[in-house]
Amino acid sequence: MTELTLPRPEYPRPQWVRPDWINLNGSWQFEIDHGRSGKERGFHERGHELSGTITVPFCPESKLSGVEYKDFMAAVWYRREFEVPKEWNGRILLHFGAVDYETEVWVNGVSVGTHRGGYTPFSFDITSHVKPGENIVTVSAEDDVRSGRQPRGKQSGRFHSHGCDYTRTTGIWQTVWLEQVPQAYMTDMKLVGDPDNGCAHLEIKINGNASGHKLTASALYEGNAVGNASAVVSGPSVNLTLPLSEVHLWEPGQARLYDLELSLQGDGQASDTVQSYFGLRTVMLDGMAFRINGKSVFQRLVLDQGFYPDGVYTAPSDEDLRKDIEISMGLGFNGARLHEKIFEPRFLYWADRLGYLVWGEHANWGLDITTSEGLSHFLPEWLEGMERDFNHPALIGWCPFNETWDQDGTKQNNDVLRIVYEVTKKMDPTRPVIDTSGNFHVVTDIFDIHDYDQNPETFKQRYEPMKNGGEVYNSFPNRQQYGGQPYFISEYGGIWWNPDQKDEKSWGYGDRPTSEEAFLERYAGLTNVLLDHPMMFGFCYTQLYDVEQEVNGLYTYDRRSKFDPEVIRRINARKAAIED
Repeated sequence: MTELTLPRPEYPRPQWVRPDWINLNGSWQFEIDHGRSGKERGFHERGHELSGTITVPFCPESKLSGVEYKDFMAAVWYRREFEVPKEWNGRILLHFGAVDYETEVWVNGVSVGTHRGGYTPFSFDITSHVKPGENIVTVSAEDDVRSGRQPRGKQSGRFHSHGCDYTRTTGIWQTVWLEQVPQAYMTDMKLVGDPDNGCAHLEIKINGNASGHKLTASALYEGNAVGNASAVVSGPSVNLTLPLSEVHLWEPGQARLYDLELSLQGDGQASDTVQSYFGLRTVMLDGMAFRINGKSVFQRLVLDQGFYPDGVYTAPSDEDLRKDIEISMGLGFNGARLHEKIFEPRFLYWADRLGYLVWGEHANWGLDITTSEGLSHFLPEWLEGMERDFNHPALIGWCPFNETWDQDGTKQNNDVLRIVYEVTKKMDPTRPVIDTSGNFHVVTDIFDIHDYDQNPETFKQRYEPMKNGGEVYNSFPNRQQYGGQPYFISEYGGIWWNPDQKDEKSWGYGDRPTSEEAFLERYAGLTNVLLDHPMMFGFCYTQLYDVEQEVNGLYTYDRRSKFDPEVIRRINARKAAIED
């Protein structure tokens, strides 16, 4: 398979790029294992052939996978051959962008590791397990979205998609690749931009014995060298400050990014070089305002579910990821809630490149958090996601949970939300955290609610007292208390409109408008209430595009506009009351 026909051929980790890598996407052997008995039947053994084929990285439920099996799958198996280039003489890493949900990997019949979590990356050092010539990698993934013990997001827990739950994703759904690294190499970086002091602070982790090595960080802006710093390695991590001769701020719609090169060099040993990038910007809450680089910026957000008609969880191409952001910006939005899903790194890359604000969220729906056990199924993967995405300037806040409804009449365990909030703040003190979007708040930096009232007049009346210091609307006063935080309507609208999809399975919020004119009047009426409110720092409209039976998008599921985008843009883009 050539690079021209290889699905998703681009480098999958754009903030941590190395030159020596091999994309393993494409045709793999594949078999569904309904009884989860594949290991007993020897599926992992080197000589075992699987019965079918699949196109990776698309999930078996998707059309692009070539399988398109929509029923529940208790487990799935993958197998393919690969060769390690003869010129590779370092350590060999095998990377997975994401596999849903519990994964085990074998190389040449030997287990090299396991991973639990459907949304975060993992890798294994397979150096001692590969040999010259043909090698075999085998992957098993077990998945049970109905168990209550795993975050499933918007994957349907029923056979059919329904309401705001959609087609499931099982197994591999992001790129698989091989990479060569030296014996001592850099594994990760945490970068905090400091524009007020004209620098960036870096913490770089190292694997292997690098004592005495020199680590160098070099920054460029538009091709010109603007900063250099180095340090001698004396342990498993290196901290250094990179001074910058030029300060350029990353802003919404103005993605001023620096290129970054990291080099780890030891005497007489192979060096490790990584290409990255970063942006300088600050975010802070100030009274009721959300400030970016000290400026009050009204967040004109849209709900993005991250689903695709032919790829389900996986965009057919890198261009499709960029196109969704460009569609949104063309409608006058300056960002998105990345909803009930940890999006793939290349989406965040394009958000960084285009100056598009995003909120990071986990796929908590389906996970039982009525007991402390839920914490063990949530927190490790959430921390992996935070570590992966920390350096993206486009990411301006964290929202680990969304709408934590009661489970069969049992309330959420508030300690689960409190602990996740506190750990998130410890991991990242630079960004605000919403504990659970909409309900039921326990401890939160921002008090947000969801309001799908379709009547602009009653919608307005609900928030009118706040303007003059009066009562603040609380959608669940018996379950959560407002404590004076900045206020945010993080879901509204959801107007049910798609004249081409009127069957009984279609779904949206409230009553359907009778015409396009009636839709636009309602959209403008609801949106103007929030733009004109001096105590609101933003809104999030539901949603950017239809997803399967949910037809409240501004675009159709196949990304065709329902309305003149310029009309929506004019409504969204006018100055808000809280903006500077």
